[in-house]
This record gives sequence, structure tokens and C-alpha cells, in this order.
Amino acid sequence: MVTPPLEPGVGYGIVLGLGFAFALGMILTTFILKRYNSELVTSEMFNTAGRTVKSGLVGSAVVSSWTWAATLLQSTGVCYRYGVSGPFWYASGATVQILLFATLAIELKRRAPQGHTFLEVIKARYGTVPHIVFMVFGLATNILVSLMLIVGGSATVSALTGMNTVAAIYLLPLGVVLYTIVGGLKATILTDWVHTFILIIIIIVFALTAYASGEALGSPSAVYDLLVKAAAAHPVEGNAEGSYLTMRSKEGAIFFVINIVGNFGTVFLDNGYYNKAIAASPVHALPGYILGGLSWFAIPWLTATTMGLSALALEDTPRFPTYPERMSEADVSAGLVLPYAAVALLGRGGAVATLLIVFMAVTSATSSELIAVSSIFTYDFYRTYLNPRASGRRLIYMSHVIVVGYAIFISSFSVGLYYAGISMGYLYLMMGVIISAAVIPATLTLVWAGQNKWAASLSPVFGLAFALIAWLVTAKKECGNLGVECTGSNNPMLAGNVVALLSPLVLIPVFTLIFGMDRYDWQSMLAIRKGDDHDLATSAGVDLEGTVGGREETAEEFRSEQSKLARASRISKWTTVVLTLAFLVLWPFPMYGSGYIFSKPFFTGWVTVGIIWIFCSLGAVGLFPVFEGRHTLARTFRFIVADVTGRKHPKTIHAEVAAARDGAAAGSEKVGSGGETPPVKKQEAKEGVVAE
Repeated sequence: MVTPPLEPGVGYGIVLGLGFAFALGMILTTFILKRYNSELVTSEMFNTAGRTVKSGLVGSAVVSSWTWAATLLQSTGVCYRYGVSGPFWYASGATVQILLFATLAIELKRRAPQGHTFLEVIKARYGTVPHIVFMVFGLATNILVSLMLIVGGSATVSALTGMNTVAAIYLLPLGVVLYTIVGGLKATILTDWVHTFILIIIIIVFALTAYASGEALGSPSAVYDLLVKAAAAHPVEGNAEGSYLTMRSKEGAIFFVINIVGNFGTVFLDNGYYNKAIAASPVHALPGYILGGLSWFAIPWLTATTMGLSALALEDTPRFPTYPERMSEADVSAGLVLPYAAVALLGRGGAVATLLIVFMAVTSATSSELIAVSSIFTYDFYRTYLNPRASGRRLIYMSHVIVVGYAIFISSFSVGLYYAGISMGYLYLMMGVIISAAVIPATLTLVWAGQNKWAASLSPVFGLAFALIAWLVTAKKECGNLGVECTGSNNPMLAGNVVALLSPLVLIPVFTLIFGMDRYDWQSMLAIRKGDDHDLATSAGVDLEGTVGGREETAEEFRSEQSKLARASRISKWTTVVLTLAFLVLWPFPMYGSGYIFSKPFFTGWVTVGIIWIFCSLGAVGLFPVFEGRHTLARTFRFIVADVTGRKHPKTIHAEVAAARDGAAAGSEKVGSGGETPPVKKQEAKEGVVAE
């Protein structure tokens, strides 16, 4: 039994103290935005952030949402198992989904400009049956992701501090629930930026300690020598010459396929990523997702390369917590390689740093899941089937209820998994089996007019059945039993994941032949409507048109947005295809095929590229959002000073903000040589643009 390096009080202090600190920070931020920037928390603002978020914040939100506990803990575990190939397979196999999703994000904003969830699009196109099918798959995705966050995060907190695991499970989401209720999606995105900034700084500290300044290692050369020694003592089965310093890894390649398949489901079916697309200003959706995807790659790649290799290098020294034993497979699967390596590198400080980054990863991604689930229940269940005429006040009330209820549900579920012995690693490998059959039908809903409602609704169901059969039959043939250890091994998971993702490629053509090809005209998606927030605006004593995200766009503005989105759609398709080929084929497979074992200079270069990349990520999603919002920040600061000193009342400030906004809007309505936009009905304009 490893003695925790920190006391339980430290765990409670960080989980509760930081949680409440972020909650109070968001309460203050929401107050400032309302008082000085005309931001009223309506149902639309709560669930869409006013559809005005710029690319820098979109990028940091994507990075934060995609940086789960598994991103840090699971990637480090695969590095410990397979060597340098593991971090690359993890990072590349989970980056391409974000890059490819950029195209889907653009299509969502083109096809359904007033949408709140991707399920509303399913309902508008196909009707009730497919809507319910995809709602089940979407919620299953959110539940699996949330379980991985809470199970992995609580295991790490408990291992580092001795804090009661069940207490950690219930307390980790507490602060998240508070600031999510107060500020909605806008609060989530702003805290995402804070979390991402702190997270990247700590990763940089880890990397520089291991490869430049730390007394335990201190250079790539020292790490390299110890890895050669480790491979001689316990060579990796399936790796070229048993080395940890090669991309040729049989088990690593199997994990690569499982990783790609599973992560398609957790991006393309997670309403949280559609929330970010909906929140983005039209011109910022594409650059935001590309920026986020490229920035995110360095996080698991460098974190795992640093901490996984440090664990291998230091585990036969007294600095390592399990010395003189190697880590058990149960500890690796539970995600404990990273915290143990941090303690070996930095002692007590490493334990605190690990606790901070796991807290940041868990809470920021959990906030995204809370908003994702609340928007599904609010708009796809409550407003669609129970109360179609719900007021804005009623919608935001339902959003609050679901946020609290879902947090309690997921914590209780996590306790059950904890006592059942189901780890984060098991859930990570299994998620693709459960959800990936819905990926291709969901994607085709937005990009192909020919998919009929039965192909859309039946292919995920049959695909799930086939995937479960492939998974369990393979496990039974491999081990002769269906226990956790056997079903969680690589080959059964590989079979189930691949069948889940690819079976719709057969099923959809079959159902298309049986039921005929659709001829969808994309018009019904335009009928998706915003929530009616006039009651909230009236009770607050403000004009809804004067609030952020409350003003109805003109026909000319709609045409301009559609033109920009059509151009972005063309750019995104080429960009994402090129980047996907680079990450999945051009970079890794020449090294895999050659069986090249890294030389010391090559390993030094490999590490150096990772460190440079993480600094670029810091600039892109840490500093760039501040630069991009510098004018708003400066104006808000001036308004605060004017208000505090009594020189200007907030009502005067609101009038100035509204005048500036109206002036910008009036300018955008001018066409030709100063002529006004002709009085075209907005719906007719939309239909014309979509038809084009």
C-alpha cells in the first residue's frame, strides 16, 4: 500500500476551496457582465452564450473540454506500457476528431442557425423516432464521459491525499454546479480559459523539470539512458527489440485504433462540442476548432512523454512511491502513473501540481457535460414533448434543475462503479463499443441529403447490437470468461470498437435500398426557434433587443453570415483532410514501418518539438483570447472605474454600449452605394440562402 504524499486536508482544501473560489469568481464575473456589458442570463444566454464567442475562447473551451482526467492519466498510462509510441498514438488518435468536427460545426451553424443542440437538428429532419434514438445515444455519451471524469479524478485525489474516494466523488462536481448555474455556458467557457491557462503552465513546469532543471533527471540524455536500462530489465512485448524508444509497438497500434474509434463517438455525439459551435460567432467557429485541435495535441503528447517516461526511468529508485516494486496493472489502469511520476520528480510539490491539473481537467470538462445534458433535457425533452410554449423563465429553471439533478446522478453512479471495481481505463476503452455506431448516421444528417429516417434511426441500434456481440464473443474466445479483466483487454475492445464505428457503412446503404433515398431540402432545420426570453427581460427592466445575443439579426446580416459560413465550409474540408492525413499517416507510419529505435539526438529533438509545441499552445489558447478581447476588457475596466468613482451611472453605460452596437448593426445593413436593405422577410431570405 503506497502512503499518500499529501494529507486528506489538502485534498478537501483544493476540491472545496478551489471549487468555491471559481464559483465566487463566476458570480462576480456574471454580475460585471450584466452591469457593464448588457449581458442578461436568459435561457438563450445560459445555453448558447449569446452566439458571440470569438475564436480564441472557442479554442480554449475546446482544449478544456477535451482535456479530461483521461487525457492526462490514460495517456501517461499508455506511455508507461508502450513507451514513446503511446503518447503519440493517444494524441494523434484524439486530435483528428476535433479537426474533423470543425467541418460539422460549420454545417450546424449553416443549416440550423437558431439551434441549441444537435438533437434538435435530428428532430427537425427526421421526426420523433430518430430523435429519441439519438437522444439515448447522446445522453449515453455524456454519461460515459462524466463517469470517466469523476471516477478518474476521484481515484487520483484519493491516491495523492488519502481523501475518502466517495467524498471526492461527491465533492468534485460541487463548485462546478454552482458556477454553471450562475453563468451557464458563458461561465463554462470563461472558466475553461482559466483552467487551460493553469493546466498548460503546470505541464511546462513538469517538462522543464524532467528535461532541463530537475535533480532527479535533468536532461533528455539522462532520461534516454535510463529508458535503455529499463528496456533491458523488462522489455516491452510487441515493441521493436523490446524498446521503449520506438514507434513500432503492436499493442500500441491496437490501442491507436481503439482510441480513434472511441473518440469519434465522444466528440461527434457529445452535445458539449455542438454547444461550443453554437456559441461561436459565425466567423470564429472554424478558426476556433482548428486552433483548439492543434493546441490540444501537445497536452497529452508532452504530458505523457514527460511523465510516463519519467515513471519508467525512476521506478527502480527510492524516489518512486512503489519502490522497490513496479506499478501494478490495477494502478496503471486507475491512472496513477502520472501522480506517482510527479511525486518522484518534484516530491510534495509534484503531488500538489498533479492535484491541481486533475482538478482543472475534471471540473472544466464536467461543466461542459452539465451544460450539454441540461440543454438536451431542456430543449429536446421538456420544450419538445412536454411544454412547447415554455417561457424563458421556465426554460432556465429547467436548465438549473437538470444541472443539479445530473450532478447527483453521475456522482451516485460513480460510487457504484468504484465499489464494482470499474476503472477509468476500462470505461475509456469501452465507450466506443457503446456509442460509436451513431457517429456516421449523425454526421450524414448534416452533410448528406439522401439519408432516410429509417437508415438514421435503425443503423445505430443494429450497430450497437453487432458491436456488443463482437466484443463479448471475442472476449469469450480469448479468455473463456466475461470478467472485467478479460473484457477490458485490447483484442475484445478492438473488435467491439471497430464493428461499432464501421457497421453503419454497411447498414445505411442497406436501409437506403429498402426504404429509398431521401431528397431533403434542409428547410425544416430553419424552423428551429430561439427561446422566448421577453419575460426575463421585462422582469429585469431591460429591452431584450439591447442585450448581448438578444437582438434579432436582419435578412442582410443572415445572408452575410451564410456567405461566410459557406466559404468556411469549403476551407474546413480541405484543411481537416490534410491535417488528418498528416497526424494519422504521414508522421507516424514511416517510423512504425521502419521499426526505427530513437537515437539519443533524435529523442532530444522529439522532446524539444513537444516543448516548443506546448509554448505555442500557451500562446494560442492562453494569451490570444486576452489579446482578442482586449478592447472589451479595456472598455469594461473603464466602465468599472467610472461607476466606482461615481462619474457615470450603469444606465448611461448601457446606453453607450447599445448606441455602439446599433451603429455597427446599421453599418452592416447598408448595401451598394449607401442604399438600405430592401424589406425582405427573414424566413424568405433564409430559404433563399439555403436553397442556393
